[in-house]
Amino acid sequence: MSAATKEQEVLAFERPEVMADRATHYCPGCHHGVAHRLVAELLTEMELVEKTICVTAIGCSVFLYNYLLVDSVEAPHGRAPAVATGVKRARPDNFVLTYQGDGDLASIGMAEIMHCANRGERVSVVFVNNTVYGMTGGQMAPTTLIGQKTTTCPGGRCREHEGMPIKMAEIIAGLGGTVFSARAALNNVKNIRQAKKFLKTAFEVQTKGLGFGFVELLSACPTNWKMNPVKANQRIETEMIPYFPLGIYKDLSNEGGVC
Repeated sequence: MSAATKEQEVLAFERPEVMADRATHYCPGCHHGVAHRLVAELLTEMELVEKTICVTAIGCSVFLYNYLLVDSVEAPHGRAPAVATGVKRARPDNFVLTYQGDGDLASIGMAEIMHCANRGERVSVVFVNNTVYGMTGGQMAPTTLIGQKTTTCPGGRCREHEGMPIKMAEIIAGLGGTVFSARAALNNVKNIRQAKKFLKTAFEVQTKGLGFGFVELLSACPTNWKMNPVKANQRIETEMIPYFPLGIYKDLSNEGGVC
């Protein structure tokens, strides 16, 4: 490389210091890394790194603590909101974040997330929805779409047998303690930028002591969907977003919260 070429180089992308300098173990095309990056950028920009405590549960989301250099607690399957409640009440000056997948949050952890939101706990929840159990073999999740094939519904999810996919952002928005609930997607630059804005608001809801903040992120799982990353991104656009519309479902952040 010539000296002239080196002089023209501009650093366009830099890793936040709070992110560990290590190779990802996630499958090619998985969006967990994108979600991690957004969380890391916001913790840095909002000067929350030193006061953050992350709570993760079981599933692919549990490995967050391998990539973010902050204090972390691992909760039993689905119990991250309950553990986060205890952490926040014991350490009210800390920023408490849960990071969960759809199989964890919307299935075994449904009671925990509902009551945590309804009480208006001052925590922030990042909910990664890829419509399948990613770590444990690709089983049907509460958010699996009608007709989607999984290891436990090889013929495709059937409305008559398994019911409709659960829309968590809408459900959480209807609870009394929720200050902010929104859904974004991680399949293109435009949607990723929107996701960061939603996450920032959910984080600010906590830092201002207003109540509960929740952001659902539509994410790809190429391995269990049996697709390459390009087709997985397309599936989010053509199949997931029509059923799980993007946008803000509740925002009381400018109204002083709920209590």
